Amino acid sequence: MKAGIIGGTGKMGRLFCPVFERAGYETLVSGRTTALTAEDLAGTCDIVVVSVPIRETENVIAEIAPVMEKSQLLCDFTSLKVAPVKAMLASKADVIGLHPMFGPSVSSIAGQTIVVCPARAPEETVARLTGIFTREGAVCTRATPEEHDRMMAVVQGLTHFVTICMADAMRRSGCDIRATEPYMSPVYQIELGLVGRLLSQDGALYADILEKNPYVPEVIDACRAAAEDLSAIVKSGDPAAFEAFFKQDNLHLGDYCGRGQELTDRLIECMVKR
Repeated sequence: MKAGIIGGTGKMGRLFCPVFERAGYETLVSGRTTALTAEDLAGTCDIVVVSVPIRETENVIAEIAPVMEKSQLLCDFTSLKVAPVKAMLASKADVIGLHPMFGPSVSSIAGQTIVVCPARAPEETVARLTGIFTREGAVCTRATPEEHDRMMAVVQGLTHFVTICMADAMRRSGCDIRATEPYMSPVYQIELGLVGRLLSQDGALYADILEKNPYVPEVIDACRAAAEDLSAIVKSGDPAAFEAFFKQDNLHLGDYCGRGQELTDRLIECMVKR
């Protein structure tokens, strides 16, 4: 059995090659510098995974779809699912969309989440594929492509939007990051760490995540409305209005408030002991 990763010379591909090899697959990769082309790989492997930048994914799928047969399985690692899965369904192959919910800098996939979107595949094929990941300790979450993209509008879109806004607000306010270091609280350090982590990566990736998910704009609109309401309350100096605003979000998050407190307490403890 052969597994092939198109874009497999990239960081995510290099993370998953050993995963397929430990599952007993001979693993092939294609990339910009390999003699093996994407079409060659797609015509050879039992499992074909497209692991390329978001904006290139549909074009790559369109190139390989004509050479794939019913006996093969076609997957992708893209952060969006509706459009790539639709493109993959143009092939004759079984189709399962995948989204590893982590970056390639992790040491292994153990404890990490992979969203699985079966679009056209027998249940035994889905089970065989997810088994490769769960045996490595990963957690697989099943969803439709639409459910995935709606959820990513919050999990990725809102998170990244707010993080980038924080960075830009600090720039606009003339904040000297180094001057804040002697005053760092643990929460500020965590928030600033997330800003730095995001801005140290490829901006094109975050542009694609925010601009190509059709469900992101409505989430951003909600974020802007929340910011405008909170800004008006803060400027009014009305503690009762602030308490009401705070309380409604406390109730909405429910028991996750306590879970969030415990999680960040552990994180802060680790930061202090490092």
